[in-house]
Amino acid sequence: MKTANATTTNSQFPRTIDLLFINCHLATMVKGAYTIIKDAALGITGKKISWTGEQTNLPDNPEKLATQVIDCRNKWILPGFVDCHTHLVWAGSRSEEFEMRLNGARYEEIAQQGGGIASTVRATRAATKEDLFSQASKRMDTLLKQGITCVEIKSGYGLDLETELKMLSVIDQLNQAFPQQIEPTFLGAHALPKEFKDRSDAYVDLVTQTMLPRVKDQKIASAVDVFCEGIAFSKSQTRKIFKAATDMGFRVKLHAEQLSDMDGAALAAEFNALSCDHLEYLSSPGAQKMAEQDVAAVLLPGAFYFLKETKKPPIHLLRKLGIPMAISTDLNPGSSPIHSMTLILNMACLLFDLTCEEALAGATINGAKALGLEQTKGTLEVGKDADLVLWDINTPADLCYLIGTTPIEMVVISGKVQYTNP
Repeated sequence: MKTANATTTNSQFPRTIDLLFINCHLATMVKGAYTIIKDAALGITGKKISWTGEQTNLPDNPEKLATQVIDCRNKWILPGFVDCHTHLVWAGSRSEEFEMRLNGARYEEIAQQGGGIASTVRATRAATKEDLFSQASKRMDTLLKQGITCVEIKSGYGLDLETELKMLSVIDQLNQAFPQQIEPTFLGAHALPKEFKDRSDAYVDLVTQTMLPRVKDQKIASAVDVFCEGIAFSKSQTRKIFKAATDMGFRVKLHAEQLSDMDGAALAAEFNALSCDHLEYLSSPGAQKMAEQDVAAVLLPGAFYFLKETKKPPIHLLRKLGIPMAISTDLNPGSSPIHSMTLILNMACLLFDLTCEEALAGATINGAKALGLEQTKGTLEVGKDADLVLWDINTPADLCYLIGTTPIEMVVISGKVQYTNP
């Protein structure tokens, strides 16, 4: 573990501190490393971190320096988790399909019976905004108690204009109602709806000519995603959507190389994408293009686990090229109904062979990088958003090692305590 000896990250102690944590250990995750400060203190002023350093370097008694002082009793503070890839808003359940698969049914058979993503689309289209908000609120509350302080949420279970806008509206409601920062992503090109069977180009026209302009006008998405795969949209169709999206000022990201090598990573790099996600079949040329354009790789071990996949992402290649590796829950009803980031940390280590340090960087600074938020989130540094979690652990690696427990003491978002463990 890398230990920092710096006393503070700013040259002058802040004039005012609203909240001061003392008797703590910090894993700041600066530059994607643990960068530990033992026997530390951390100050918050307003919504930002205003001081970090060894407690012995505080200029006065803590009670004289801050409005509120929290004694951490030698517990650990890490940046809040950034869950950079989720499909959190949906209606219906796929648990019956799960049982069918366990009894030997193939996905194609389930889809032919109206299951798969089509069942989620039907349920989401039929649901009211109130129903979607109510169900998604429970998931958001669970994520908060998992230490997730920032979350990306995609649309993509509507596949028509009305429902896609409904989903994005619900995501906006969640952003207003919950303390976590939510990054909304338009994923109209998630799958081909049944009414466009054998007419995928016509559906792409609907996405580019009708859906995207409405999403832009309503200002309810910050990025655009596409599922580029043999069962979804081709590289040329993805290019068309990316061109329309970037022309309208959207950043783009891509579900890429999950089931086959579609050369999507190179296409995403061409459009300076925020991230490529999944990447089990990523090629060396595609990875090189990602590295050249500083595109983050989002690894989703939950889907790999749930679908019983065997092809792992080329972790050694990502390491060699210095590509930032983010990890995320991929929370969704079909392939990763997982609400626990600590479980994902464990999966990233055991299934994808990440080190604990790499996994924690993936859930913090590299997760922020995958959303274009690395300048404000993901590390404990002066000037960054005061999104942090107090953990009752012995070492940061415990968060990857322990299974079935989330030893959180407190979650702070934008400088305010938003959750304390009863």
